[in-house]
Amino acid sequence: MKRPTKDEIKALPLYKGMSLDDILIIENELDAAKALSNLEREACLGFDTESKPIFRKGEVSPGPTLIQLATQRQAFLFPVRFPSALATARAILSNPNIKKVGFGIKGDNKELRNKLDIDIVNTEDLSVKLKGLAGEKNMIGARAGVAMVLKSRLGKGAQRSNWGAYPLKDNQILYAANDAHSAICVAQTINALK
Repeated sequence: MKRPTKDEIKALPLYKGMSLDDILIIENELDAAKALSNLEREACLGFDTESKPIFRKGEVSPGPTLIQLATQRQAFLFPVRFPSALATARAILSNPNIKKVGFGIKGDNKELRNKLDIDIVNTEDLSVKLKGLAGEKNMIGARAGVAMVLKSRLGKGAQRSNWGAYPLKDNQILYAANDAHSAICVAQTINALK
């Protein structure tokens, strides 16, 4: 398994992950209850966060504005502006019986702890795992990881959009959901190779 070049990644087909019908945005207690009942049955979830981008020198990040969790069939987006969404995300992220997998999650964990008082447990950073499997000296990000393992190109169009604005646009919803969904798919594909 080797890290693909930028040109090799560009030549791959676009990652086909979630459709809007497969994504639930948690805005109220009913959504939160549905998400909790679905997610707490899972042994492993794809995980990511999004924060409002910082463009000015010296500006401090307000922390994650969105937490994403995904199974292979469905994604759940938790805008932290809604108390029931934040409480449900906290319950899942702090559950030691559910493994959370993602790319570069050390920074996510620090932000969650410092800004939202969420103590996330039982995580696996796919950037570190793929670095070891490929014998690389540098971390492997989501885009390269998806190309390596799933042979597809993860779209990054909404990466630098305003995650602090609400409601989210469709392209943001798909981007956020697919970041978490691709992580669970990469993890399960790697585990199937063992």
